[in-house]
Amino acid sequence: MTGRAALAASLILAACIQAPMVATAQDVPGIEICTVEKTMERRTSCLQSNVDFLQKTIGKLSADHQQKLDAAKAQVEGLKAAVVALQKTVDDLQAAQKKAIEDQKKKAEPSPGQDAGPAKEGVK
Repeated sequence: MTGRAALAASLILAACIQAPMVATAQDVPGIEICTVEKTMERRTSCLQSNVDFLQKTIGKLSADHQQKLDAAKAQVEGLKAAVVALQKTVDDLQAAQKKAIEDQKKKAEPSPGQDAGPAKEGVK
């Protein structure tokens, strides 16, 4: 940085630091302690504000949880369909394996009417 740029930056920084901080009060929604209020009207208003806040919070949480439940139900249904498809695949493979074993047994057994081994000629 050049000397002038550094000087300008430091002056701007100093002005920002010395500037009065003006903060406006905001009504932040939340639970308030209503017992500190002196008049009945203010206590009633405070309590009503707490009730409104709690009802809004419950409504938001209820909607969020319902959305999560719906997503979980959809996921469960998808998983059920996958299990059914996998079970069918397993059943098909087991049936094919059983058929292959039966075919091997049929090939290994001699068919009726055939000798079990080569015929031996008589010895002279």
